[in-house]
Amino acid sequence: GFNEGIFAVRYALKTLSDNGFHNLALSKANGFGCGTFEYMLSHNATTHWESWWRSEDLYSHNHPMLGASAEWMVAAVAGVELRPTTTGGREVSFWPRFPNSASTIEYAGATQGTRRGDFSVAWKFEGLPADERDYDSAVAKIRVRLFVPPDGRAVFRLPEYGDGEGVDSTIRYAARLPDMEAIRASSSAECEGRRRAKEGFDYNWEFVRDANTWVKVHRKKAIGTPCRSFLFHPSLDDVVAWSSPETVAGSSDNGWEVELRPGLYDVMVDEWRLKPEVKGTKEWRIASMRQFAEAEDIGPYCSDSDTFDWNIGDASYLI
Repeated sequence: GFNEGIFAVRYALKTLSDNGFHNLALSKANGFGCGTFEYMLSHNATTHWESWWRSEDLYSHNHPMLGASAEWMVAAVAGVELRPTTTGGREVSFWPRFPNSASTIEYAGATQGTRRGDFSVAWKFEGLPADERDYDSAVAKIRVRLFVPPDGRAVFRLPEYGDGEGVDSTIRYAARLPDMEAIRASSSAECEGRRRAKEGFDYNWEFVRDANTWVKVHRKKAIGTPCRSFLFHPSLDDVVAWSSPETVAGSSDNGWEVELRPGLYDVMVDEWRLKPEVKGTKEWRIASMRQFAEAEDIGPYCSDSDTFDWNIGDASYLI
């Protein structure tokens, strides 16, 4: 869960994901108890609150205070953001980061709009085992699609594990760019049709406070319609002629990047090792509110309990 507030949420998630601890960032976002989105949902929240704390008269229940997490979802979970040195939105970075376990998330996609056009990325696991219990141990494939608009430039960071170990991947490009706007329109129309037909989830999760657990409640009315990126729409594969794939060997030197010109690209990782995510329990969370408030010796969380001066050793409190 989170121990950060309005300012640090943005940097805590980004710093973890950028430095090889994307699995911890995902764990924070998927955490439970006070200081998590799950805590808001367990109190029937449908929008972000102004504070992690529940309040019926002091804090707003519809507030962008903690909304920086949405930026992290686009930049790290999906994998597209403006380059820090770009001007006019001409250049973006494609850097999708993948979970340790497919049980955490199976696919993601996002579009970064700029004056030069829309840059899009989408990725998904392929070849997952039929039994979801094996999502923590199987070897799966990952397919990534990237779109760079005319007059745009991009840098793609090659897939790598959290520890920086590289993995072999193949890259190919569309020999002739199809009508991407038509494909996007077709994908959007199909998704809208599914929404109107209520082809969403026929259930939702509700928190039973007496039992202290979440239960799945089935409904007559379907809610929510998951729609994947237009980059994986079937009509795209029907019209694209792909180039011969080029293999890029994985390297132990992390941070390898490939420059991309305008076009449509398809990246495949044939062997991605899945492993379990490290999860906490409700009885123990790093620097949980209760643990921090009740402790007489705050130890590593603060080096000087009299002045509350912090040093680098206090970084453990942030994660």
